Amino acid sequence: MEFDLAIIGGGPAGYNAAEKAASNGLKTVLFEKKYIGGVCLNEGCIPTKTLLYSAKTLDNIKTANKYGISVEGEATFDIGKIISRKDKVVKKLTAGVGFKLSANGVTVVNGAATILGDENGTIRISSGNETYSVKYLLLSTGSETVIPPIKGLSEIEYWTSKEALEFKELPKSLAIIGGGVIGIEFASFFNSMGVNVNVIEMLPEILGAMDKETSAMLRADYAKKGVKFHLNTKVTEVTKSGVTVEKDGKTETIEADKILVSVGRRPIIKGFGLEKLNIELLKNGIKVNEYMQTSHPQVYAAGDVTGFSLLAHTAIREGEVAISHILGEEDKMSYKAIPGVVYTNPEIAGVGKTEEELTANGEPFRVLKLPMAYAGRFVAENETGNGLCKIIVDSNERIIGCHMLGNPVSELIVIAGIAIENGDTVEEFRKHVYPHPTVSEIIHEVLFS
Repeated sequence: MEFDLAIIGGGPAGYNAAEKAASNGLKTVLFEKKYIGGVCLNEGCIPTKTLLYSAKTLDNIKTANKYGISVEGEATFDIGKIISRKDKVVKKLTAGVGFKLSANGVTVVNGAATILGDENGTIRISSGNETYSVKYLLLSTGSETVIPPIKGLSEIEYWTSKEALEFKELPKSLAIIGGGVIGIEFASFFNSMGVNVNVIEMLPEILGAMDKETSAMLRADYAKKGVKFHLNTKVTEVTKSGVTVEKDGKTETIEADKILVSVGRRPIIKGFGLEKLNIELLKNGIKVNEYMQTSHPQVYAAGDVTGFSLLAHTAIREGEVAISHILGEEDKMSYKAIPGVVYTNPEIAGVGKTEEELTANGEPFRVLKLPMAYAGRFVAENETGNGLCKIIVDSNERIIGCHMLGNPVSELIVIAGIAIENGDTVEEFRKHVYPHPTVSEIIHEVLFS
């Protein structure tokens, strides 16, 4: 069982890298112990976005009268059909990934892989009763949910993001521990479904390192919709009936039928023999260079296992860079313009530097911003929200950050990302022509503000 390349982990980094490697002539074997597509496709990005689209459709029906459309009676939903559609979408996409791997000649091993070691330039891996010898190894083992040491948590049935996608009945109330991207997306969905939602966050604002102004605007919007936010608040204990929290020395109990734990994820670096290769680690992940190469010259790492970005689109690009280096192609990983998106309603997105980051580092910058209402099509299609587009430039007038709130900013943020990656100035990017009327014109308008 000899191969040019072995990949451990079949998530976005792994399966995309496998396709590229095999299509470029590398004999490739991909090990996946659970399911092809990884967390993103099976219990993360895709299923949550499918649920959120159902919620958004329901929200649109409820506000149809603002657009001159009358709907008789109250808008209702069938949670069973919503879940069924989510499962169908996941099944369709995982089947598509499997087909592409097969079509490109990738050998897929459905089982856990264990690194045995390396000798004379050959890395040995075992899976089941077989031993595989490879020249190169790509580690894309992904990440796992962090479970905090909260008193009482081990004694109750709580949800992580995985269980929150597998529910059969809606709870009447939900307490979400953690106001990051995952927590806020679930808050959005369950709020649209009529669930009483409380979000508990230790930091002063939701969404972690994202732009604080747009994050606060999103939080205010969901507060109006009924979501209760508890910021600067620490969870001290959980029980079957709710969550005990502490803020400013005062304690209170938030009642909840279900508790969702969503405080982050961490790289998976144990359980597959990584120690046999004596690879250098950095913080909680595997240390890599700009080619995604580890301290072992024949071993690469991509995706959440590096502990850097923990985003599927970052993982895909990292996998591409790794394979390019193995193939001898000129390519390097850049993290200057990695977009971050929260698929709430409205959406929020950001790329590049934030005001908070630049201020903390003492770097000079200038902010250009306008309400999304400066784009005609946004006004035509958004009666229920205003939104914001903010562009940050450095002392040389180069675009270094962009942060947006409003629909459909998830589709627009890449425009700013291209400007940031290319090092474009405001004057240079003003010269691009945007179709009219589109929401994307807001970027052009902000550059003239």
